[in-house]
Amino acid sequence: MDKNIVLPDYNHSILNTISSILKYYNVETEYNGIRQLDEILQKKYDNIVLLILDGMGEHILKNISPNGFFNQNQLDVVTSVCPSTTTAAMTTYYSGKPPIETAWIAMSQYFKENGRAIEMLRKTDSYTGEKMNIGKFNVFDLIKYTPIYEKIENKNPEVKAYEINPTYCEARSKRNINADNIELLCDSIKAICNNNDKNFILAYSDNPDVILHKYGTDSIEVKNFLLNAEKSIENLCTSLTDTNSLIIISADHGHKNIKQIFNVMDLVEIQDCFIMPPSLESRAVTFWIKENKIDKFEKFFDDNFKDQFILYKTPEFLSKHLLGYGNKHPKIDDFLGNYVAIAIGDSIIKLGTNISKDKPNKKSTHCGFTKYEMEVPLIVIN
Repeated sequence: MDKNIVLPDYNHSILNTISSILKYYNVETEYNGIRQLDEILQKKYDNIVLLILDGMGEHILKNISPNGFFNQNQLDVVTSVCPSTTTAAMTTYYSGKPPIETAWIAMSQYFKENGRAIEMLRKTDSYTGEKMNIGKFNVFDLIKYTPIYEKIENKNPEVKAYEINPTYCEARSKRNINADNIELLCDSIKAICNNNDKNFILAYSDNPDVILHKYGTDSIEVKNFLLNAEKSIENLCTSLTDTNSLIIISADHGHKNIKQIFNVMDLVEIQDCFIMPPSLESRAVTFWIKENKIDKFEKFFDDNFKDQFILYKTPEFLSKHLLGYGNKHPKIDDFLGNYVAIAIGDSIIKLGTNISKDKPNKKSTHCGFTKYEMEVPLIVIN
């Protein structure tokens, strides 16, 4: 396999990072931890902080700050999950389970119960942007999971579990604090770690991801953000020297610059192959294809995308455990068509319909199997 292609390693991934933390708190998990992190967690701490910088891939960090505070304290490099996207990856952190078990797999998932493709984190219609009217039947009840905060507190009554995230994010912990920039995030962590309690904190920053999408991996905007974040977090760690705290810093996925955009609505040759619109993400696409058009679809895809995407028949995709191991969530079969395509090049297939609101093109994005998207740093400051 091409050395630039990295598949999820569910024995050495962000799933295993959170599994190490769960094991530390005596929460049952069937997944391995990260050995080096497990060793560090043999010691008892008053505060465990897991800080996630969305989109801070290993190769972005190495390019921007090869000798900085983060790399000086880097413990390991682990993979993201599949697809390498915030919906799937952050839910892995929040639940301690892989995507195959949670069914949180992509930005846009089609719920037959509502007859709509729904943006999972925003809870809006994927095409119109309309806020979903949940009504009496909440489709999100079909994919509920127990957050790690609840699991940790149930096993450790003396521990208080906190979540810090941007204002627009849904709260998963009963102790939720909003922080819309790195400075507020660091201030919140510092205040909690100095409260003389035993605390677990999961702090999430939606940058550099937002900046990466807008400006690309090589932009001065991304560089400035990451260097500022690194300095702010270094200052935070210095201020916590006397608090018996362990700071774990990582990401959900990385990013790759995009050079070519294919709009699904412009693929006129295969419009008659579709049963319904393709779904999920622009670099992790699922297709519902008519049985009598399979040969036509496969030939078109091979002729046009074989260097840009790996095309799997869905049974093969699932048999390779690319979504992880464990009990397959019953909704997985609804969310996947009969084909799944995962990007390995620098192209996207932009999803949409005739009623879709136009969205700006992204300079860089994720969800694919390139090392730039799949590999993230694991940084530990003791």
